[in-house]
Amino acid sequence: MIGYITLGTNDLERARTFYDALLSEMGVKRLMEFGDRGSGWAASLDQPMLCIFKPYDGQPATVGNGVMAGISANSRETVDRIHKKALELGGTDEGKPGLRDVGGEGFYAAYFRDLDGNKLDVFCYS
Repeated sequence: MIGYITLGTNDLERARTFYDALLSEMGVKRLMEFGDRGSGWAASLDQPMLCIFKPYDGQPATVGNGVMAGISANSRETVDRIHKKALELGGTDEGKPGLRDVGGEGFYAAYFRDLDGNKLDVFCYS
């Protein structure tokens, strides 16, 4: 259903380094380059993609209140590992890994913000 999500950055190289390291924990790699504007990560080109871009309008990237990208994982261990890696890379904790009373029974999730303040959720159903 979701083809891609785009998050803004003011420091593209820093964001690329963060997402290269973070998403490699799930075997996801950078598959698309948009020059000095952005990059995209996915397991394959026919899978949903997470993109990081400098804003097209040339204005500073800002965090949208209530905006969040959800990253689907295959296990609780992967959720734990991704959350831990995000914090090691300088991200900030927005909710430690655990079962949540949202999203249906068995919704296990962790929340963090990247280096630009974008909020992400890594989750699985188990």
